This record gives sequence, structure tokens and C-alpha cells, in this order.
Amino acid sequence: MAKGILSYLDKNLLVESAGTFPSGKVHPLAIEVMNEIGIDISSYKPTNVNQFINQSFDFVITVCDDANENCPVFLGKVVNRLHIGFRDPAKAEGTEEEILAFFKIIRDEIIVEFSKFYKQIIGI
Repeated sequence: MAKGILSYLDKNLLVESAGTFPSGKVHPLAIEVMNEIGIDISSYKPTNVNQFINQSFDFVITVCDDANENCPVFLGKVVNRLHIGFRDPAKAEGTEEEILAFFKIIRDEIIVEFSKFYKQIIGI
């Protein structure tokens, strides 16, 4: 969801997304809640972060609760490393409605925090 939101904020940004333990596919509820706000992430594929550790980045941003502690060291040039953490909606428990509501909460938190990040750091 974070990649979709940041890409939506600025179509000129090159945004990569990867996880320390990626699942086989993007969670269907993530696709659903992003579609609700007009962002299509259905073509995204989960990627392992190890694929990127030798590359250079202006920003490496960890987003999940434990990603800041579990993210490998990037060997490429990283200008800025940030942690903007969110609870993992894939770990939500409860009824279908409660889990869907949690995905929406996290989506909205990502929108707020990444909009702030973009305006303060990247945007004009």
C-alpha cells in the first residue's frame, strides 16, 4: 500500500517495494482498500528486500512494525534511511469486517504519514 500511495503522490518518483519475508502475492484486502481510493496495486508483486541491497537509493523507508529491526544493511549508497512504521494489516484478527476495517485504518495512516513525508522532504 505504501508504494501505491507514494507513487500516486508523484508519478515521477521511482518507487520500489520489498519485504523481509514477502508473501506470494499482494493481500487481496490491500488491493480492495486501495481500489476504493482509486489506486490500483493489483499488478504489484511481493519482492524480497535482498534483491535491492547492492543498489543505491535516495531514500530507504521501512514501514512495518519490525522492519526497522529486521531490515538488512543496504550495501549500495543510501542517502537517507527512515522508519515510518505501521502495524501490519496482514496480521489482523477478527471478523471479515473487522479485518477489512483495519486495512482501511492502516491505508489511511499511510496516506497521512507519506503525504507529510512527501510535502516536507520531497515536494515543493
